[in-house]
Amino acid sequence: MGSTSSLYAAIDLGSNSFHMLVVREVAGSIQTLTRIKRKVRLAAGLNSENALSNEAMERGWQCLRLFAERLQDIPPSQIRVVATATLRLAVNAGDFIAKAQEILGCPVQVISGEEEARLIYQGVAHTTGGADQRLVVDIGGASTELVTGTGAQTTSLFSLSMGCVTWLERYFCRS
Repeated sequence: MGSTSSLYAAIDLGSNSFHMLVVREVAGSIQTLTRIKRKVRLAAGLNSENALSNEAMERGWQCLRLFAERLQDIPPSQIRVVATATLRLAVNAGDFIAKAQEILGCPVQVISGEEEARLIYQGVAHTTGGADQRLVVDIGGASTELVTGTGAQTTSLFSLSMGCVTWLERYFCRS
């Protein structure tokens, strides 16, 4: 698969789905080698006390085992794993994260809503290019980010604690 020093991975542990991107740097440009998205619905496992169910955690860990198979040739220092709203909220997030780090062999960073918004904007600005003004809205499983900016620079960013999974569970899945 090439020189390990040129391989990088980014993993997003979202509230609805987990994403992994593996790339290789070649002569200053980026080649995508692997892109995996799995719907794990982690937020659906939050109860009224914000504890993640064992079933939801197991869905997440099972996905991470799949990701780990693809990370074996990448140094841990070249893998970034971020966790978002559900793991910001969950009272037992530490249990999930400890096992996730064991499975992946690298640290998992729970990022703030503002950092999540900034990273979302950065990704959109990088892929669309240009110096135009833009509004970026990302509706996730447990949070929604709104970001304005010009070119690659954000001008304002917000993260709201409302997402498609948490609102579905709260307002439409009454037992």
